[in-house]
Amino acid sequence: METTTLGLDESKVNELATDLNELLANYQIYYQNLRGLHWNIKGKNFFQLHEKFEELYNDSQLKIDEIAERILTLESTPLHTFDDYTELSKVPVGKNISKDVEAVTLVVTSLKQLIQIERDILEKSGEADDEGTNAMMSDFISEQEKTVWMLKAWLA
Repeated sequence: METTTLGLDESKVNELATDLNELLANYQIYYQNLRGLHWNIKGKNFFQLHEKFEELYNDSQLKIDEIAERILTLESTPLHTFDDYTELSKVPVGKNISKDVEAVTLVVTSLKQLIQIERDILEKSGEADDEGTNAMMSDFISEQEKTVWMLKAWLA
């Protein structure tokens, strides 16, 4: 078995890097959606949601950097073009959304997709004994599950 500098199975790490690049692409679309929601939200919930979307896009920007740096740590190259992002992303693109319920629903749908990708990576990183990626995914998932709960409570 060929191993990386970190002592991990090279073939498993290559697969993880590919999956992390898919997650990176989805986060980039999610981030851009949040920026658009922040800019375009209207209505009685404007102040509350304008602030929430800013909080979420700032958080996703940090996660994007963490994901890219993890890919580099695994000795691979993070994707960095919008062509790559749109090709790989499963997160729906939200265009010209200004209504509160539609906006929050998009965020919940996007987070559900991100969590699914992260759970897949969590399983694979566990099998690869990649504690760094495993810990990152675990942290992302637990935080996002709470956000989904709160947003669903808002939608109710």
